[in-house]
Parts: sequence; structure tokens; C-alpha cells
Amino acid sequence: MHDDGYFDERIAARYDESAAEMFDAAAVDPVVDFLVGFASGGRALELGVGTGRIALPLARRGVPVHGIDMSTAMVSKLREKPGGQDIVVTIGDFATTMVDGSFTLAYLVYNTIMNLTTQAAQVACFANAAAHLEPGGCFVIEVMVPQLQRLPPGETFQVFYGSEHSWGIDEYDVATQTSTSHHIEIVDGRAERFSMPFRYAWPAEYDLMAQLAGMTLRERWGGWDREPYTSDSRKHVSVWEKPQA
Repeated sequence: MHDDGYFDERIAARYDESAAEMFDAAAVDPVVDFLVGFASGGRALELGVGTGRIALPLARRGVPVHGIDMSTAMVSKLREKPGGQDIVVTIGDFATTMVDGSFTLAYLVYNTIMNLTTQAAQVACFANAAAHLEPGGCFVIEVMVPQLQRLPPGETFQVFYGSEHSWGIDEYDVATQTSTSHHIEIVDGRAERFSMPFRYAWPAEYDLMAQLAGMTLRERWGGWDREPYTSDSRKHVSVWEKPQA
């Protein structure tokens, strides 16, 4: 694997374009509105800052953001954007990398917790977030809910998006609680495939990780607009709080 993990220069060069709908104001603004409230006038730590989809607009709202990311290629794209030079970024594994200072908010969005492909790494990530938080600070995660009940009987593949020129297919292994996302795109008349492994977990397992890190669940929603979280929700936005001193 490349030193940048799966997000090397080839992926970074087209990342914003390939996920264009996630950069629309309709997708970004609710996230930023939600996070501003939990920042409570303090500093925010983004784990997996990437090209700055959330960090940049959050900083424009007056929240100082420090990012951690393994990919120098993704961070280089962040640096090219207006305001990108003002975001402090530490290169490293966000499950274990420590930075100076404390924060009122730490957050992981857009399924990024699943990039940690072992339970031990995800547990370490919760511990790392808690270690950076001030007493009373919050850790926010946005992550999909595994859609195993929607798989056809006996099938392990599920199409999660499709268009004339691109497709996304998730491949599940329920024995190991892992999945692989296959992204297929037609580029210059030729099909290109990019596959990435993930580890999925249910909300209850994340709650236990938070408990091990000394945090408690404060609230859980089915989306950034605070939709109720139900058995039909396809994702959850969860907030865990570090106890007051």
C-alpha cells in the first residue's frame, strides 16, 4: 500500500469530483451547523480531514480546526483551496496520533471511522478522541448503518449507487464484520475500478467503545438535521460526551 494509504495522488486528484454531491451546500451546511453548536466557542479536531470538505466551512464559521490525516496527497489538495493554508494539519494515523492542546469537539464524518479496519484500531480511535477533549467536550461520528437486512437472500453484494458512467458496490463478509467498497467508473471510454476495505459496526458497539474511553452517549440522530434514529435509518450521527472534571 502507498504511504498515503488508499488515498494516494491518483485518488486525491479526483476525490472532490467523484464525491461532488457531498460538497454541495445542501450536504455541507447541515453538518457545519450541527458541529458549530458542539464546538461551543472552542477548538475542533477533525480526524481524517482529507481535502477539507468540512474543515474549511467550519473554520469560516469561526471555529479553529486542527486536522489529522495520513494522506499527504489529500492534504495537498486542501492546501490549494482558499483558506487551506490556515488549517493546521498533522500527518499521521488518526487512531493514535496526538496533537498539542485540547479541544471542545472532535469529529469523524462520512463513514471515516470505517477506514480503520480492525476493532482494536476503532477502540484506539475513541480513546484518542477522548484524550484530546476538554472535560465536557464531545466526540461526533457520522457513519452508515449496515444494510444487511436489505441484501437479497444468499447474496453478499449490494449496489449503493449507480449512474451512466459510475457504480458503487459493497461486498459484505458477515463472518469478519468487514466490507469492501468497489467503485467502478468509465474514464476515457475505459472502466477503472478502485476497491477499499472497511470495518462496519453497529451503534451499540460504538457505544461500548465510547464507554471504554470514558465517554457516554449524549444523543443519536438519523442525520444531520436531527431526524429521529429508527430501525429504518441508513446512517446515524452520534454524540458522546467526556465527563466534566
